Amino acid sequence: MTTGWHGVFPAATTQFNEDLSIDFDATQRVLDALVNDGVNGLIVMGTCGENNSLDPDEKRKVLKAAVEVVNGRVPVVTGVSEFDTRRASAYASDAEKIGADGLMLLPAMVYVPKPHELVAHFKTVAEATGLPIMLYNNPPAYRVNIGAEVLEALDGVKNIKAVKESAPDPRRFTDLINAFGDRYDIFAGLDDVALEGLMLGAKGWVSGLTSAFPAESVALVAAADRGDWMEARRIYRWFMPLLHLDAEHDLVQSIKLAEQIMGRGSERVRMPRMPLEGARRAEVTAMVEKAAATRPVGGK
Repeated sequence: MTTGWHGVFPAATTQFNEDLSIDFDATQRVLDALVNDGVNGLIVMGTCGENNSLDPDEKRKVLKAAVEVVNGRVPVVTGVSEFDTRRASAYASDAEKIGADGLMLLPAMVYVPKPHELVAHFKTVAEATGLPIMLYNNPPAYRVNIGAEVLEALDGVKNIKAVKESAPDPRRFTDLINAFGDRYDIFAGLDDVALEGLMLGAKGWVSGLTSAFPAESVALVAAADRGDWMEARRIYRWFMPLLHLDAEHDLVQSIKLAEQIMGRGSERVRMPRMPLEGARRAEVTAMVEKAAATRPVGGK
């Protein structure tokens, strides 16, 4: 039943030209650099990939570019974030044809479903594809919780295999494992609860700040994998001021600014998001520069 996925899966950014059209070459460079830095997989067009700011044809072109540049070196998992079930099913089917290795499936956007509606949405999308699916639980962002009753109802859907857990309460990891054993691969999904998740049994980490600091992210998970909790804590404590950015509403702008400062990408975002400015920009810049000056492992 398992996906076989483990380790660090950065939620990679989509890169834009000055006119805010997609810069496919730059997007491929970002993805290639992350793979070369040792990540275990990639999430393309999640929140940090600005999924809902892309047109339907753009999403398919970005995924095609990602599959092309990664060329089978690590799994490519694409976000499925649509306003209705019909469009989500169509994208899931197309993603399989394009060559994605898996899907990260979100609840339908805007509408807040009841549990039976959430189950029906997930089941319908799963029926449209044979790809393994990671459900994305983020109650603060999407106002709906993928609770135990929902996961119980989905037990028979064999290609729903994993859960990205982004609730800020680390008790969720233990509750899910107690309830379902190894039925679902659990991934930590909120950067500033990542080590807690790994300690409590998460198979890996879907990370935002990895886009700016991949070496440290890989080293953190590697330390946890080998049970070197002293080293894991050392890296985590260094990382934590930046990891808190992942829990803020301007996480995409903050992560892309961090990427730019570290020479890994551009901060350009599509409206309604706009680049950070004023005191907030100065604050995030200072945080990134301090982290870069005190890096705990040998990054570049």
